[in-house]
Amino acid sequence: MMRTANPALHGETFKISETDGNVMTLSGTVNKTGLLLLFAVSTAYWSWHVYGNDLAAGTNKVAGLMIGGVIGGLIAAIVTVLKKQWAPVTAPIYALLEGLFLGAISAMFNAQYPGIVVQAVGLTIGTLAFLLVAYKSGLIKPTENFKLGIVAATGGIGIVYLVSIILGMFGVNIPVIFGNSLIGIGFSVFVVVIAALNLVLDFDFIEHGAEIGAPKYMEWYAAFGLMVTLVWLYIEILRLLAKMQSRR
Repeated sequence: MMRTANPALHGETFKISETDGNVMTLSGTVNKTGLLLLFAVSTAYWSWHVYGNDLAAGTNKVAGLMIGGVIGGLIAAIVTVLKKQWAPVTAPIYALLEGLFLGAISAMFNAQYPGIVVQAVGLTIGTLAFLLVAYKSGLIKPTENFKLGIVAATGGIGIVYLVSIILGMFGVNIPVIFGNSLIGIGFSVFVVVIAALNLVLDFDFIEHGAEIGAPKYMEWYAAFGLMVTLVWLYIEILRLLAKMQSRR
């Protein structure tokens, strides 16, 4: 059975028999992924400038964009996972809403650490390109043990984040792993590595879907799943760079 830590691309995703002659292709998925990235960048660019205007005018309009982007993006993601057939509509909506959040939070980080966003974007793109080449060349092979390890590590990270959110509601923080200490930086490095390796599982899963001739709308769904991983990777790289720069 195909395994992936990405909740959008689980083992049952491609178990659909009727395709009506229109099937998923790798090139189609790549094109859809490019469109989703374009959608996210467009709204991110807008919310970035809203943050700049807030600083100049002393307002805080960007907070609403961030909250709306996070909540709206989460709802769109859940709907997409539950109703894969709706992905041609819900995946772009997810990308547009996620862009609002990414642009705002990126502007905040960049205001504190100038140039950090360019570094984070470059590292994210570089990681994506390197792992794609490594996957296609066979340098990294997603064996069952490899997949199980990444799934387990991703689940563990998810539990740590969930616990930290719950504790945060009661005013309890976990500075050891979320601070800028060497342990905190080490934890962030570990999370970045796991997020990056999830891309390998996504590549493998998408390739499998194309091989078995999944329905055409699955191109949008697969692109959405890859987008989820890329957003996670970018945020974790941003946080890692911020921790490192705060020690200077």
